[in-house]
Parts: sequence; C-alpha cells; structure tokens
Amino acid sequence: MIRALCILVFSALQLSAADAGTLQKIGAKVTGTAGAITQVNVKCDAFTEADFRLLGSFTMIKDLTISGKTITDETLALLTGLTELERLSSDGIQLTDDGFKRFAAFQKLKSLSFFHPAFRSEKFTGRGLAHLKALPKLEKLTFAGSTAGDVAMEAIGQLTQLKEFRTWHTAQTQAGNTHLLKLPLTALRIGQRLPEWGKDAPASFDESTLATIAQIKTLESLELTETRLTAKIVSHLKSLPNLTKLRIETVDISEADIEAIQAALPNCQVDFKPMSDAEKEALLVKKLKL
Repeated sequence: MIRALCILVFSALQLSAADAGTLQKIGAKVTGTAGAITQVNVKCDAFTEADFRLLGSFTMIKDLTISGKTITDETLALLTGLTELERLSSDGIQLTDDGFKRFAAFQKLKSLSFFHPAFRSEKFTGRGLAHLKALPKLEKLTFAGSTAGDVAMEAIGQLTQLKEFRTWHTAQTQAGNTHLLKLPLTALRIGQRLPEWGKDAPASFDESTLATIAQIKTLESLELTETRLTAKIVSHLKSLPNLTKLRIETVDISEADIEAIQAALPNCQVDFKPMSDAEKEALLVKKLKL
C-alpha cells in the first residue's frame, strides 16, 4: 500500500511538471507548491479558443493573473472550470455587464482585481459588477482604470461582503463615492480619475471626499492618492476610531501639512511618499480640477 501511495504521489508530481510545460507553451508563467500548479500569470492577446479551454482545464489553480482583450463573455465561460480560484487579477478584459454573471462559477474567490475593464465600451456600464454578490467569500476588490462611473460605484455598493476596496483612474463623481458607505470596509485605497479627463470633468476624489470617507467607521487602513490635500482633512481622519494606517502618495501636499496630520494622529502610522517632478507632470496637477 505504501509503495502504491508513493507511485501515486510520484505520478502526480510528474503530471504537474508536464502540465507546467504545457502551460508554458502558451506563454504562461507557472508557480507550483507541493507538486501542484497553484499560480499562473499569462497574457492571452493571441489566445485561441483551444488555449482558453486548455487553461480552464487546470482546475487546481488558486491564483490567476490574466490580461488581454480576448477575454470576453464567451472566453471567460471557458475558464469556469477553475473552481479552486481564490485570487483573480485581470487587465483589459472585454466583458459586457451580463458577462459578469460568469464569475458565479468561482465560489472560492477571495480577491478580485479589474484593471482597465472594457475600456470605453458601451456594453459595460458597470451595472454588471452587482453580479459579484454571488461570491460569498469575496473580501477584496480592485476596480481601476475604468471608464464606467457612478453606475459602477452603485453596483459595488451592493457587494456588502467586501472588506477591502481599491479604486483609482475611474470616472465616478462625488455622488458615486457615497455608495461606499454601504460597505463594512476595513481598508480603502482611493485616487483621482484618469488624468486627461480632469480638465473637463469634476474630480472623482478630492479633499471634500474625506467627509464621505469619515463616515466609514470600520476603516482601519486608508490610502489616498493622486489629488491635492491639506491638513484640513485632519478633522475627518480623527472621526475614524479604528484607523491605524494612513498612506499618502502621489499627492500634492506640503511637508508642513503632513507633519500636522502626523501630530494629530498619534495612534496611526502615517506613511508619506512625496511626489517627484515627473509624477507632477504626468498627473497634470496644475490642470486638474482638484
């Protein structure tokens, strides 16, 4: 029996090595533990339907990072066999609102990231994000680089299982940010809208947004980025009883104001990364309506 068990384990290891080679042939970077493939990072711009089916057959994958505009409602359906997924990060997916129903297959998902989802697509308003309510274990969501606006934020406000939310380079208004009040968040990262939009549209995040954030009393960690701030935000920050970590980066703020914030929050770790000249130019700080 012991010999048979050893042969079985050895076969599993051999199969894992062969599988890794198969995935590498389609451009995937593969990580394995205990003889099983657990993490895959792949660009699928040149994927065929057969490639998607192949990837979807590796049901042991727990961590998948995938990018490419070939990820559509139809091709995502070919990945629904990945039922062990706990973390999924995507860049450039081209789903419609209805396409987000496909995520119901990934019942073990804990962390989900969308970068540049369906950029400028009229078939994605953001409404479809509400389908993520079907994921009971989903605690972390990143939604960044999206042309969807307040409709997307309203849908995200329905995901009451979320504990952590990260968003920047999105198109919501200040009204859209109020939907965050429906969530029991312990961690939040929020940044400004797409830089080139700042000249013609109101800010999606600025100093006034802190009045909204101050109402999320469950917050323990807060990251503020891509805006202009002053020490006036102290009164709002002091309204967060559980705040222990504050990070301010890529923000136009004086050293004196940072010192004032640090002094006002003795029980909170305040990390500050000053803006470089290149970052100021890239973000068009002088032109943004902050």
